Amino acid sequence: MAWLRLQPVTSAFLRFGLITFVLFLHGLQVDAGTGAIPPITGQNDTCSGSSECKEGVILPIWYPENPSLGDKIARVIVYFVALIYMFLGVSIIADRFMASIEVITSQEKEITIKKSNGETTTTTIRVWNETVSNLTLMALGSSAPEILLSLIEVCGHGFVAGDLGPSTIVGSAAFNMFIIIAICVYVIPDGETRKIKHLRVFFVTAAWSIFAYIWLYMILAVFSPGVVQVWEGLLTLFFFPVCVILAWIADRKLFLYKYMHKRYRTDKHRGIIIETEGDHPKGIEMDGKMMNSHFLDGNLVPMEGKEVDESRKEMIRILKDLKQKHPEKDLDQLVEMANYYALSHQQKSRAFYRIQATRMMTGAGNILKKHAAEQAKRSTSLHEVRPEEPEEFISKIYFDPCSYQCLENCGAVLLTIVRKGGDVSKTIYVDYKTEDGSANAGADYEFTEGTVVLKSGETQKEFSIGIIDDDIFEEDEHFFVRLSNLRVVETDEPPDLNKLPYPKAILASPCVATVTILDDDHAGIFTFECDVIHVSESIGVMEVKVLRTSGARGTVIVPFRTVEGTAKGGGEDFEDAYGELEFKNDETVKTIHIKVIDDEEYEKNKTFFIELMGPRMVDMSLQKEVSERKLTMEEEEAKRIAEMGKPILGEHPKLEVVVEESYEFKSTVDKLIKKTNLALVVGTHSWRDQFMEAITVSAAGDEDEDESGEERLPSCFDYVMHFLTVFWKVLFACVPPTEYCNGWACFIVSIMIIGMLTAVIGDLASHFGCTIGLKDSVTAVVFVAFGTSVPDTFASKAAAVQDMYADASIGNVTGSNAVNVFLGIGLAWSVAAIYWASKGQEFHVSAGTLAFSVTLFTIFAFVCISILLYRRRPHLGGELGGPKGCRLATTLLFVSLWLLYILFATLEAYCYIRGF
Repeated sequence: MAWLRLQPVTSAFLRFGLITFVLFLHGLQVDAGTGAIPPITGQNDTCSGSSECKEGVILPIWYPENPSLGDKIARVIVYFVALIYMFLGVSIIADRFMASIEVITSQEKEITIKKSNGETTTTTIRVWNETVSNLTLMALGSSAPEILLSLIEVCGHGFVAGDLGPSTIVGSAAFNMFIIIAICVYVIPDGETRKIKHLRVFFVTAAWSIFAYIWLYMILAVFSPGVVQVWEGLLTLFFFPVCVILAWIADRKLFLYKYMHKRYRTDKHRGIIIETEGDHPKGIEMDGKMMNSHFLDGNLVPMEGKEVDESRKEMIRILKDLKQKHPEKDLDQLVEMANYYALSHQQKSRAFYRIQATRMMTGAGNILKKHAAEQAKRSTSLHEVRPEEPEEFISKIYFDPCSYQCLENCGAVLLTIVRKGGDVSKTIYVDYKTEDGSANAGADYEFTEGTVVLKSGETQKEFSIGIIDDDIFEEDEHFFVRLSNLRVVETDEPPDLNKLPYPKAILASPCVATVTILDDDHAGIFTFECDVIHVSESIGVMEVKVLRTSGARGTVIVPFRTVEGTAKGGGEDFEDAYGELEFKNDETVKTIHIKVIDDEEYEKNKTFFIELMGPRMVDMSLQKEVSERKLTMEEEEAKRIAEMGKPILGEHPKLEVVVEESYEFKSTVDKLIKKTNLALVVGTHSWRDQFMEAITVSAAGDEDEDESGEERLPSCFDYVMHFLTVFWKVLFACVPPTEYCNGWACFIVSIMIIGMLTAVIGDLASHFGCTIGLKDSVTAVVFVAFGTSVPDTFASKAAAVQDMYADASIGNVTGSNAVNVFLGIGLAWSVAAIYWASKGQEFHVSAGTLAFSVTLFTIFAFVCISILLYRRRPHLGGELGGPKGCRLATTLLFVSLWLLYILFATLEAYCYIRGF
């Protein structure tokens, strides 16, 4: 299976080797002067140029300049192996570079989102827009070698134009456009397709990628043939921010959507936007499919808030699915599984795929599996090493419980003092004393003070306080009992306060108890504890207390029922409940049980109500009216007291229950969203981590092998690639970790190292080409472009298979191609043109081979993009994948376009066909 997955890449290497062999034979023929076809002269002024080796920016010429055939073959092998090894080094440092870019573009900020109902919520969003980061830092990261090679070549050779840098940019663009997209089309599994999600952005970047090379041709052959003026170089460089801004506008749907007040739809057959009268647009994507809307209930909704909600919903869905599949797992295990699943299946950036491809290619392993394994080990170690609660050396003395209730006819109330922690063999003395509240000592309770002794081994002790009963109807009253003057002794002898060296026991909270005296001369007032109660949806069965205050005489029936609000009964949000509570004589509290349904919503705020209805006494003899005869004075008094003693509803007869989201579930989702930041996976926190990672061999593996994220053992290929690249890994472990300066320290150091390695690659490629008799333009198009594009090939292949959309695999190809011209050529030529203008001279650039290559690529690129857009038709399904026959035909066509481009560019360079 691994061989089948690598077939497209293997075939590309075979083609690369075949072309190398043919060109090598051609070089030998050139040296021997046996060219069979006479070159056409007069069309390309580079035809007469020699292939003699020139001094490099860093590397000197290998003397003698005219070696024998055997020495020449040896030099070719040395240059070729060194070139490949340098390409590996650039790939590994580009891994660090892309990791810093991922960390930089993953920076987050807090925003406040205002909902349609006026509520506000705070959440975090990415600082960098995805499209802007793809066209700036991401494109710079994947194209840094080509861009820096063009700049270094010009600056390193006295600001004289060379063929290696510009030809590498055009050759890399051709490889990206034809070979990488061909591989992405082919590797999609049977029956699956991938479509570009952000079609507007793709249109903008595709148009700019073609315009960039048309503009390059116009500079070389139209405006000022053979000369690059300062305004041309600066305008080329200025096109880069213009391209980024237009792509951002397309991504944000500005101008087109913000000011329209009619509804638009697309004709599915023609793809034309048709205007109809109506409300605000619903955010229609240009292929006719409905996308996320900016408008909700007539209000403009920030897209950031919608994206955050979507990520939360996806995380909740993952957790629910894993709970159903693995009910035996605990929450921590489910969180780790959900973290790996989300990391594996979420839409990833171009930087991540580039990093993943490089590390799997160099034996560094699958970073997702390594991250999941490290998290699991860390979680396991925390469980194993979790220390037990530290032993408390000081005893804590307090009331437990701290609140007591009793009827006024109970006689006495018992209070409990407990001892927790410390040395229980010690004897503890503690004083207590009653204090008035609304109840008065002598009238409602007996004033009491004394000392409680907790002897050796005793952890709790009770003492009593007398309650005074009366026949007067009155409200419930309370008083306090306070602890004080704590003493600890070694023996049972009375303590000596002056001989205690240090406290071995303290009074802890609560050291004051509250005793409530309930009146028993009234049937009672029935009420809830409050008007509103907030419960979590994960509570399961909620318990609501109904209190009986101001009396507890007789048996009373209190009916109750639930009433729907925004929360619906019948098992949707809660189970309906109704019935009667029976309070026995002297019974003061009853509990209502209601089942709350947990549907695991991230944000929830629904309400329902519990109502108490009119209470009634079971023993009605107290309420009998004697009407047959005249009542005596005693009976009149008894009747008056009976009327006063009827049970009634109190201050809170209706309770509003607010069902909210589970705090634990919400915090779990929030924690998962933070953990699924890919910057945590690819970033490094210390030099130690980097060096440990550099010397560790890990298995490559695939994300779709299992969902647990367990690592496999490294293969032989992993070990071989590790030992081939361990020098680069250890060397580049010295680069600052991505955690420093939010990734910018790593970014700056990495790009400096890439520049130095690129300078060496330019010299090696030039010397390699001149040794076998190849021109720099051919060497750049075939060898350098291929070497710099191999990591992108693996990255795009992985993105095509793993992503739901084609944006990360082919959408960024067009953006990178445009950035290559605007930055790589625009920056280099601007510097050179300004330099020569300062000396009163012009910057000369040979238009022949480069103009022909640009023209050829532009034509083929237009064909390629047209085919990709045609593949969006319903019977094909999308740009990538589709029916096997169509998929194979597209792949062969794109590969043929690349081969034709290489062939024609080579023939024109040696003047076998006419160019410009």
